[in-house]
Amino acid sequence: MQRYKILHRTDYNFSGPVRLEPHTLRLRPREDYGLRIESSTLTITPPATLFWHRDVEGNSVAVATFDLTTNHLAIESEVVINQYNEAPLNFLVPNYAISYPFVYRSDDTVLLSPYMAMQENWKRTLLAEWIENCWQPGVRIQTYTLLHRICTFIHQTLSYQRREEPGVQTAEQTLSLGTGSCRDFAVLFMEAARQLGIASRFVSGYLHTPQSTTDSGATHAWTEVYLPGAGWKGFDPTIGEIVGADHIAVAVARLPETVSPVAGSFVGPQGSHLDVGVWVATC
Repeated sequence: MQRYKILHRTDYNFSGPVRLEPHTLRLRPREDYGLRIESSTLTITPPATLFWHRDVEGNSVAVATFDLTTNHLAIESEVVINQYNEAPLNFLVPNYAISYPFVYRSDDTVLLSPYMAMQENWKRTLLAEWIENCWQPGVRIQTYTLLHRICTFIHQTLSYQRREEPGVQTAEQTLSLGTGSCRDFAVLFMEAARQLGIASRFVSGYLHTPQSTTDSGATHAWTEVYLPGAGWKGFDPTIGEIVGADHIAVAVARLPETVSPVAGSFVGPQGSHLDVGVWVATC
């Protein structure tokens, strides 16, 4: 078991007094059999009223509403978790899905179909040709081996570039540019899996990297694919590895733009400055 303390600070400084509209916060990690929250505090200035719910994906969501005008908004989340996902390869896949290509059972397909739909309208031949670097159509291969091969291929052949600006590159843009951020690589892996008929979803969270500068001071993103018998399993193409104890998932979604840690608007003078800091430490 690993014990982590996560501190996530978000500061907005506005050019003048503003009225804050409701803000949606996705800052609480996803609890399951592998992750338990020991303590959690959320401090907001100016004071806010919080309404909690779980969204359609099962993410914990807080909606913050404000009464006061302000020229500064500060949101600080401090969470201590116990992480038990120390053996990510300890899973069983039924015989029909051990090798690729495979077809999901009909009951699963009904639920997984939204996670198998391609999100881009551009010619899919570019992505299909790129996938051929890892797999040739008609060749049977162990499903996990194929997914891990795509994950490591992204890590080895594309250049990581931290991007502060909002938004996510399409898979086509990432392949054309040869560079991307963690969220761009996650989308590329997600689209590649869907091209192969494997259900996948985007994950936003944190990564503990004590000896690395990868995404230091920021949130992290990766991809989960649905493997029969194993459930949703994470792959991180930014580091080329399967997701393990150092990954802490906060929110999952079919579309990456729907799981921003903090989302909201304000009414008042134009202009604002954003500072975000993330610290993940063992404790």
